[in-house]
Amino acid sequence: MSNSQQKPSWSLQDNKRSETEREAFKPTGKSPKKLSKMYIGVVVLVTYLTSLTLTIGSKKTLETCITSDFCFNSKDDVFLYAFYVFSTIAIIVFVILMASKFGKRFGHAVKQ
Repeated sequence: MSNSQQKPSWSLQDNKRSETEREAFKPTGKSPKKLSKMYIGVVVLVTYLTSLTLTIGSKKTLETCITSDFCFNSKDDVFLYAFYVFSTIAIIVFVILMASKFGKRFGHAVKQ
């Protein structure tokens, strides 16, 4: 039975691929890239700039007190309030990542 008489299969493509096409998807041996310091720095900077934009774009004056005698608002202390918004965003993202990691481990533990 020749190749053209066999039942067609999408992966074989009736042996029409050249050798270079077959080797196009072979593993290269390179390890996947890890998060570099530059990437993390850019993400932190973009998140801070976003929080700064949110602070400046707010029409109302928002006030926050860390302790009873240390208060700041969004109009007088723009950069400090932007850092407060940034830290809130960072805490929320961190909690979501930890919950995801915990859920994945818990799911694997329940499966076994």
